[in-house]
Amino acid sequence: MDAKDVRGLTDEELREKERQLQQELFNYRFQMATGRLENPMLVRKTRRDLARVKGIRREAALAKKTL
Repeated sequence: MDAKDVRGLTDEELREKERQLQQELFNYRFQMATGRLENPMLVRKTRRDLARVKGIRREAALAKKTL
């Protein structure tokens, strides 16, 4: 997921994407703890995507505040 793709989403879509990524991260961590995760890089990718979404949400909130 690229930042430009995320920037094109509405605020509601960003919140939903954040919730979805948090759920995915939980599931991947659970699978890793039980030894069932086949690709451990999914945890890293999901963490980065989640941080990207949170950063863009914060950026949008600050932009609204300054207007």
